[in-house]
Amino acid sequence: MILAGDIGGTKTNLAFIEAQGRGLMPGAEGTFASREHSSLDDIVRRFVSAHTLPIDSACFGVAGPVKHGRCEAVNLPWVVDARQLASELGIETVALLNDLEANAYGIAALDPEDFVVLNAGAPDAEGNAAVIAAGTGLGEAGLYWDGKQHRPFVSEGGHADFAPRHALEADLLRYLLAQFEHVSYERVVSGPGLYNIYRFLRDIGSGEEPLWLGEETRAGDPSAAITRAALTGTCPLCGQALDLFVSINGAEAGNLALKVMGTGGVFVGGGIAPKIIAKLKETTFIKAFTAKGRLRPLLEAMPVRVSLNDKTALLGAARCATFA
Repeated sequence: MILAGDIGGTKTNLAFIEAQGRGLMPGAEGTFASREHSSLDDIVRRFVSAHTLPIDSACFGVAGPVKHGRCEAVNLPWVVDARQLASELGIETVALLNDLEANAYGIAALDPEDFVVLNAGAPDAEGNAAVIAAGTGLGEAGLYWDGKQHRPFVSEGGHADFAPRHALEADLLRYLLAQFEHVSYERVVSGPGLYNIYRFLRDIGSGEEPLWLGEETRAGDPSAAITRAALTGTCPLCGQALDLFVSINGAEAGNLALKVMGTGGVFVGGGIAPKIIAKLKETTFIKAFTAKGRLRPLLEAMPVRVSLNDKTALLGAARCATFA
């Protein structure tokens, strides 16, 4: 029995997953608002005490860089320590990995119906692959092809410098540099990033902010309100913001594909992609993904798929635990 965890800036998902041969059988699950708890240890303690199940091993994917079994979460005021969690659970070791590395492990556990194809790519596509996932932050990971199987490896590419492609994006960069010391891709390709794009377009006069939208953004989740208004067509300014978001997301997915030579494909995950799948299926994302000059044919041959399974990271953490 494996205790698996997917720890993000907004929510923490935990599950008991039983390893049956090469398969994984999910059991009891729990979702917790991350910021309502002082630590992962607190959440784990609450979840485990609610179930009378033995734990043979545990693995947690955490949004942040992991070094020597320890992670200072990027979007949470938490320090996650593998040895402390092992002591809490009463087991010998706990595996700790980056959340996107967990997503990369989880890809192999998914079924064909868990994906939406954005670009079919070459029918004989194989080789390295990549995962990019926008949510509270922007995560990236690679999958090295060893000739027989994909082997995930971690990346913090979401924190690399945002690179504008044209004058409007150059203005966006200048706008954000006035607010942040460092402007990464995460500052624009994430939930908070969508709100940053929206504020930029609003403040340069690209459109009027409806009174009702201003009230919604102040009262709740601004990016969710902007997304709803964009997809329903009730706010043209929100539509512009989401279009620019999708374009930059596609461009960075293409950047990642080039850096890892992802001829085996690119997987788009995270909490945002399934919610805007209709927008991603339009031409904007793939046009930006393939717009790499002389290497356009290379990008056009890469399969691009969106993962719709919100348990990918949990399954990946469990798969990682079986390899440990």
